[in-house]
Amino acid sequence: MLERAHLAGLLAFGLFLGLFEGPAEIACGFSLLTFFLTRRLHGATFSAIELGLLVWPISGSFGAPGREHALVLDRRSRYRRVPVTNPAPPSPSGTDGPLEVPLVDLAELWADDRVELDRRILEIIDRAAFVGGPSVQGFERAFAEYLGVSDCVGVASGTDALELALRSCGLAPEAEVLVPAFTFVATVEAVRLAGARPRLVDVSAETGLIDLEDAEAALTERTRAIVPVHLYGQMAPMPRLMALAKHRGLRLIEDAAQAHGARQGGAGAGSVGDLAAFSFYPTKNLGGIGDGGAIVTRDLELAARARLLANHGRTEDGTHALSGRNSRLDALQAVALALRLQRLDTENELRRHAARRYAELLGDLGGLGLPAVMEPSAHVFHLYVVRTEARDALAAHLRRHRIGHAVHYRSPIHLMPAHRDLGYEEGAFPRAEQLAREVLALPMHPRIRPEQQEHVASIIRAFWGAGT
Repeated sequence: MLERAHLAGLLAFGLFLGLFEGPAEIACGFSLLTFFLTRRLHGATFSAIELGLLVWPISGSFGAPGREHALVLDRRSRYRRVPVTNPAPPSPSGTDGPLEVPLVDLAELWADDRVELDRRILEIIDRAAFVGGPSVQGFERAFAEYLGVSDCVGVASGTDALELALRSCGLAPEAEVLVPAFTFVATVEAVRLAGARPRLVDVSAETGLIDLEDAEAALTERTRAIVPVHLYGQMAPMPRLMALAKHRGLRLIEDAAQAHGARQGGAGAGSVGDLAAFSFYPTKNLGGIGDGGAIVTRDLELAARARLLANHGRTEDGTHALSGRNSRLDALQAVALALRLQRLDTENELRRHAARRYAELLGDLGGLGLPAVMEPSAHVFHLYVVRTEARDALAAHLRRHRIGHAVHYRSPIHLMPAHRDLGYEEGAFPRAEQLAREVLALPMHPRIRPEQQEHVASIIRAFWGAGT
C-alpha cells in the first residue's frame, strides 16, 4: 500500500509541474525510474501497467515519434519543453518538396546577426519601451545621416510613408499627382488615400522607370506633384525630373521603397526630392522583422508636419493641432533595422556581384532580356527582373524545377479592377502593358551562392535548349 501511495504521489507531483511551466515528463520520469529501480533491487517484478508508466514519461521527455523538443530557459529562469518544428518552405504550385533555390532567403540574411538581434530585443522587453523611445530615435538619426538628409520620421509601413509624405505637402482635394502606370499598387493607393487623384504616365520600355516626355505631356493646371518610383533598385531620372518640377512649381516625392542605398550621379535615393518614402518590409534591401517605413526629407518643416500627422496630430504639449492618425515605427523594428543598416552597403555590393554573375551566365540567350542598367555602380538590385515573351511558360518551367520566381507586376495600374475608375482603357500605356506581360524576377539576395545561380541558369538555358 505504501508503494502504491508513493507512486500516486509522484504522478500527482509530475502533473503539477506540468501545469506550471515545467516538463512534467522529466520530473515524473526520473522519480518513477528511481522508484522502480529501488523496487527491482529488492527483488520485485513489474506489471505491464507499471512498465508503461515508466516508459511514458521518459519517452515524452525526449520527444514523441516524429517530433523534436528543446528545453528553453525562459525569462524567469524556468525550463520549459517546447516543440521544435522545421517545416519545409512552401512549394510552388504543382511541385513536391522545398524550393531548390528560393527567390529570397530571409533566414540566411539574419544568420550572422541573430544573437545580437535576440539580445537587443530582450533589452527592449526589459525596458518595456515598445513605442518610440531611444531605439526608434537612434535609428531615425542613423538613417538620416546615412542618406544625408535633415530628418527621418519612422512610420508603420511604406504605404503609410508615401501617403503621409503627400499629406505633408498640403495637397488640395482632387489635386493631380503624376504616377507611373507600372508600379506596385501601393504607390497609387497612397495618392488616393491622401485625397489626391493619380494621373498615370507611361514608362521607359527598357527600364520601367517613369518616362520624362510622357510626364511632361501629362501635366495639367491641376497637377501638384510627381511621384517617381525607383523601380527594382534603380533610381528614376531625377535631375530632369527635378528640373521639370522646379519649372512647374511641383512637389517631387520619391517612392524609394525598392532603392535603399541606390545612387545616381553621387546622390542617394531619398535625398533628391522634397520628400521620400521608404518601406522596411522584410524582403527589402533594408528590411526589418515585420512592417515598417520612413519619411525622409531635407525640409524640417515638412518633417515636423509628417511627424504630427503620424501621431494623431499631437504636439509636445498634448494639443492636437492636425487631424492625423496612428502610424509609428515600433522599437523592435528599429533595433532590427539599425543592425541591417550597418550591412546595407556591403550587401548591396553583393547584390551587384550576383547581378554580374547572372549577366555572364545568361547574356547570350536571345529570347531573354536582362535588366537595363543605367549606372552599374548605383543599381542595388532589390529584384533581378528579366523579360521574355514566353514569361508564363518559363515561369511554369522554373516551377517544375523548384526554382523561386515572381512576377512584379502582372498588371499595370490602369487595368486593375480597383483603379478602372481612373478612366483609362487598355492600350493607354502600351509600354507598361508590355512589361506586365514579360517581366519575371529570378532568385536574388546578398547570400545567393554562385552554384545556386549556375543551377538557375542551367534550368533557364534548358528551357531554350541551350547548353551551359
